[in-house]
Amino acid sequence: MEEQLISKKELLERTSISYGQLYRWKRKNLIPEEWFIRKSTFTGQETFFPREEILKRISMIQKMKENLSLDEMREMLSPKMKDVSMTADELLHKGLVSRPALEAYSEDGGSPVFSSSDLLSLYVLEGLLQSGNVSLAEAKMAAEVLKKHDNEEIEKQTELIVLRKLGVTTCFIAAAADSILFESSVKVVERVDLLKAAEELKTTFMQEGHQWM
Repeated sequence: MEEQLISKKELLERTSISYGQLYRWKRKNLIPEEWFIRKSTFTGQETFFPREEILKRISMIQKMKENLSLDEMREMLSPKMKDVSMTADELLHKGLVSRPALEAYSEDGGSPVFSSSDLLSLYVLEGLLQSGNVSLAEAKMAAEVLKKHDNEEIEKQTELIVLRKLGVTTCFIAAAADSILFESSVKVVERVDLLKAAEELKTTFMQEGHQWM
């Protein structure tokens, strides 16, 4: 399905921000460079953005800028995962993940301490289980795939894709997944944008008052 775009003119009008604000946020890396899409129109070259992502991002920036500096927002919105660790009991007590997600990640209950990479994988697994579209066994399969990739891979534009064909499930991580075409007998069960998931996890962490250090 073709990505839904919004023009720069419509974006500025809809969000009531100025041209200067938009490009200042871009310079501060609050808005990714790749979201500025140049396209030819009958009036010449115009700039467009992925509609859903840019509207969500600007709304978030507008809410946060009352309490945070641009540099603090940049740190918060960065998908890069810094060193942080939590025990299984802490994760359960704070309600960040459920016990089924922990069980899917590790049969023996997992390491007593979960690293940043583990937390992202657990967050993704929690989302898969909450969706109701995957079984516990399929979530465990996804966990095995996620464990094989470090945060350098997550920083790329990648997706976790869960497929099912004739009752058999497979799972993989792909870059530029929009270009993948599947045969008609394959059902795409779930697609998870890992870069977006990392950002959501960090935002959730900070909204809950936890320090992401």
